[in-house]
Amino acid sequence: MRIDKYLWCIRVFKTRSIATTACKKGQVKIENTSIKPSKEVFGNELILVRKNQINYQIKVLDLPESRVGAKIVDLYRKDVTPKEEFEKTELLKYSKDYYRKKGAGRPTKKDRRDIEGYQDETEENL
Repeated sequence: MRIDKYLWCIRVFKTRSIATTACKKGQVKIENTSIKPSKEVFGNELILVRKNQINYQIKVLDLPESRVGAKIVDLYRKDVTPKEEFEKTELLKYSKDYYRKKGAGRPTKKDRRDIEGYQDETEENL
């Protein structure tokens, strides 16, 4: 079975064309080697998929005949992604809250209040 079809069948990607695009961009690897969407998948292979800034590691257990339901996906794959990958996304969430892109325009009311609140706190400490 083709890798793009397999990733679509086990519901890693919503559509097969998205899976094909991910393979072409190098976001899907087998044994740390970028692959083409037409690469054949066999049992006991480790697939690395980069999706939403997380490096998922999926071990192939079996090949489905067609797209399977979400409840029985675990019969065909085993997710061996380390927990550290998910912890990285938690840190990204916190860093995005305080980051403002350059050229985003004038500060909002909330930004102004935060700045004024910070200035008031620093003046009290002096």
